[in-house]
Amino acid sequence: MSIFEQRESNIRAYARTYPTVFVTAKNSRQVDESGKEYIDFFAGAGVLNFGHNNPRMKQAMIDYMEKDGVLHSLDMQTQAKAAFMQKFTDVILKPRNMPHRIQFMGPTGTNAVEAAMKLARNVTGRHNIVAFSQGFHGMTLGALAATANEYFRQASGVPLLHVSHERFDQAHDAKAALAALDSLASQYRDSSSGIKPPAAFMVETIQAEGGVNVASKEWMQKLEKLAKEFGSVLIVDDIQVGCGRTGSYFSFDDMGIKPDIITLAKGIGGVGTPMAMNLVNPDLDKHWSPGEHTGTFRGQNLSFVAGAEALSYFENADLMKEVAQKAEQVRSALEPLVAEKSAHELRGKGLILGLDMGKGELAAKVVQRCFQNGLMIGACGSGGRVLKIIPPLTIPEADLMEGLDILKSAVRFVMEEAA
Repeated sequence: MSIFEQRESNIRAYARTYPTVFVTAKNSRQVDESGKEYIDFFAGAGVLNFGHNNPRMKQAMIDYMEKDGVLHSLDMQTQAKAAFMQKFTDVILKPRNMPHRIQFMGPTGTNAVEAAMKLARNVTGRHNIVAFSQGFHGMTLGALAATANEYFRQASGVPLLHVSHERFDQAHDAKAALAALDSLASQYRDSSSGIKPPAAFMVETIQAEGGVNVASKEWMQKLEKLAKEFGSVLIVDDIQVGCGRTGSYFSFDDMGIKPDIITLAKGIGGVGTPMAMNLVNPDLDKHWSPGEHTGTFRGQNLSFVAGAEALSYFENADLMKEVAQKAEQVRSALEPLVAEKSAHELRGKGLILGLDMGKGELAAKVVQRCFQNGLMIGACGSGGRVLKIIPPLTIPEADLMEGLDILKSAVRFVMEEAA
């Protein structure tokens, strides 16, 4: 038995999906201890937007450490932190006329969500937050209350309170989703409805873990209007689909909305080192008191160094043009599977796409078959029925096309076997 089987907790999950021991990784490939290579369409669940061991980021980190740069700093001021914040301001915020303050907290997405929920309640004096069906926001208790997945929720051990769930927008049910927002507005306006406006609406524009469900511009604008009318905070969770994943830095860049709080993590640290941050409207941020929300590892200086280098990819449009081109290649390769009824639907935006297999057991067999043939891909959505395609944005075209060939072959094999 391996040390993992002997000693690691039974809670391990991805290790069961990818049952090998990895040794090295570069850009879109990982190599295990037997020397077998795998093309990575999983990318650390969306962390590795710029690939494994990105050479520019790796060198920047090495240079920083060789100069004995500060590694841990709580929320104290360091040159690395200043450089990251300045570059984020210049490259991302100023071109969008975003006045948002930058808040660092604990190093994972769920920490960002917890801080956003806390601030919204602090500002409004209200308790309830509206989240949405199929949404995923994290595993700590506040974020878990906003997460819809019952499998995750049942492990909490306590009631998950002060969050209600409403219908999320989906293309096949768009009219009903818009009507649901109208119904909410009507109830909030009625002083005898017994339903009061929430502290916040928290939403993913694309539900990554929920099945790559993409909200429409119309629905998002209506949600923003609803939040503004009733003095609720609009929180956009861009943790998995931000940082260039959709072909623009923010997933909502083309939606004409202005979120009050944007939660970021995963790809923000650039190279895979942990980091999370919230962008907070200054009118809300002033409600924080010094030290009111903390986190031991909010001074992740290696993440600041690598993250600043990651921002260089957005100083011009080259990478985002590549993402658009690669996204079209993925669609062209996989749409025939839908046409021939080997898959139920292909949906997504940029380089996060979901191939809906209709049944979780079929998707699981495809994931297994792909791994056997040298491709790492994960499943998501209700019952794990959707194959989620999230390769590094920097994936070489040859690796992308080879991976797509493996995926297509696996889907057809599984469907023929099931027929």
